[in-house]
Amino acid sequence: MTTNTKETAQSPTHWMAHLELVAAIVSGVLILAAWLIGKEGSTTLSISFYIIAFLIGGFAKAKEGIEETIADKQLNVEMLMVFAAIGSAVIGYWAEGAILIFIFAISGALETYTLNKSHKEISALMELQPEEAWLIQEDGSTASVATASLSVGSKILVKPGERIPVDGIVIHGTTSVDMSAINGESVPVTKAKDDELFAGTVNISGAIQMEMTKPSSETLFQKIITLVQNAQSEKSPSQQFIEKFEGTYVKIVIFTVIAMMFLPHYLFDWDWTTTFYRAIVLLVVASPCALVASIMPATLAAVSNGAKRGVLFKGGIHLEHLGSLKAIAFDKTGTLTSGKPVVTDFIVRDNENTEKALALLLSIEAQSNHPLAVAIVNYATEQGIVQKENPQIEDVPGYGIRAMTESGEVLVGNPNFVGKSLIEDFNESIVRKLSNEGKTVVSMKDANGILAVIALKDTLRPEAVKAIKDLKQLGIQSIMLTGDNENTAKTIAKEAGLDRYVAECLPEMKVNELKRLLSEYGEVGMVGDGINDAPALATATSGIAMGEGTDVALETADVVLMQNDLTRISYAVKVSKKMQRIVKQNVFFSVAVIAVLIISNFMQVVDLPLGVIGHEGSTILVILNGLRLLNNVN
Repeated sequence: MTTNTKETAQSPTHWMAHLELVAAIVSGVLILAAWLIGKEGSTTLSISFYIIAFLIGGFAKAKEGIEETIADKQLNVEMLMVFAAIGSAVIGYWAEGAILIFIFAISGALETYTLNKSHKEISALMELQPEEAWLIQEDGSTASVATASLSVGSKILVKPGERIPVDGIVIHGTTSVDMSAINGESVPVTKAKDDELFAGTVNISGAIQMEMTKPSSETLFQKIITLVQNAQSEKSPSQQFIEKFEGTYVKIVIFTVIAMMFLPHYLFDWDWTTTFYRAIVLLVVASPCALVASIMPATLAAVSNGAKRGVLFKGGIHLEHLGSLKAIAFDKTGTLTSGKPVVTDFIVRDNENTEKALALLLSIEAQSNHPLAVAIVNYATEQGIVQKENPQIEDVPGYGIRAMTESGEVLVGNPNFVGKSLIEDFNESIVRKLSNEGKTVVSMKDANGILAVIALKDTLRPEAVKAIKDLKQLGIQSIMLTGDNENTAKTIAKEAGLDRYVAECLPEMKVNELKRLLSEYGEVGMVGDGINDAPALATATSGIAMGEGTDVALETADVVLMQNDLTRISYAVKVSKKMQRIVKQNVFFSVAVIAVLIISNFMQVVDLPLGVIGHEGSTILVILNGLRLLNNVN
């Protein structure tokens, strides 16, 4: 279950991550002190320090092992390590046992700390649901009530600038609604009578009345929250494999050690002292330090490598998944594109002065805070146009602006406002052509007809084309999932070089598309930046968020591109693939060493000191091999 930030910060798991690390470090210091004291001949004091190191370094893992053993009713790797360390101490090899505890404790602490980063709350999403709403009562008056107290059929007033509190339909009024929280698109959508409204979206311009059509618990926003929670609670295939492997490994070792305590005495006429000694050596050399070190140092080195180059991995499991991706789905706005509309075309009527027409448009749009108006003002300013008059304007919600200028009335807005027939006849239907290119077109009309049209478009990020090309070279398909219309989606997909695209996707549709892609490709990534992308990010094999995205996207994703550089995705995939190769090398080597040591012990070729040297030596080698990932990956 998702908790708030404060609760997470105070959770036992959060503090345990730090306490484990501190305890491991203290244990290491005590081991060093014990060894130095032992060299001076103070055996009793040295052993006392070793015992303290055992208790401090091994407490967390021993506690975890005991609790899991009781809960699962089977021994685990943690208990195997504890038994190995105790066995070493029993036969007088205190340093060896303490070192085993130290290595396992430090690895466990770092792993716990790293993996905890992948569990983030989505409290920011919850905050976007208004807690109060203006309920229209039977006498026509309004009263502020708790959103939770509303029922289906309730009539609600939503004022300009307020968030829509529940899902419903418009019953009176027209306005522009910022739908970015739902579909991620930067251009507001006109909403009139009978149009659908979603909780969490923002009413920009006009006051409207709406009727609630769904309970608060079933709003689209609530579904987003549920989708994220369900997706995050599912165990990954790798995690399930590790859990199965752990149980099998421990059973094999325990069974073999028990057999070694008795069978050699009867089968090979070993005396009981030799039999017990060889069983303890087996327990030590079969301890999983090298296996643990096979994965964690390589993972941490890869994580560090990515962090230096603007890629934040929230855990080794997510880093592992990247290398197996067969396809990656991209959100459009704010991911493949900049997320802010810019002017691409400005076309004026024949025989009209372009600068004069742009100056007139600037004087009108400068008085509006609509995203398109801001883009137009920026464009005019960049062209060196200076505002020469300050006309009186009237905002017509959902349509545009009516302005009274020195030359008369001027209308600026959509086709329904300035006249569809006039737009069709303007400049050989240029507006239709611009619209088919995926652009948003604003028209300006004066007493003589259409004076000018200005086209705006959300432009591709500069590195988007290269990023898609790099992924293709790695054999990864690229698909765009966007809430935008078909024309815009088609244009952006062609410009970026994408393999496929799906237009007009709401959050639920994105999740369904992700599930379909998962069934088709097996391993699929998702790149997004908005709240609307959170469920898809959580559903994907690997969720990748843009660093400048919303808090919910950042918290839900498995990987974050801190510098918003899409080309870092292919680099991250390369790091993952190299990490997987190194991990496989390490696992094979460490298992081979353990096998050789076990066989040598059975043949009485290796004694405990040599067994510990071989075991710890293999641990050091796999760590050094893993640290190769600190270097740049080509």
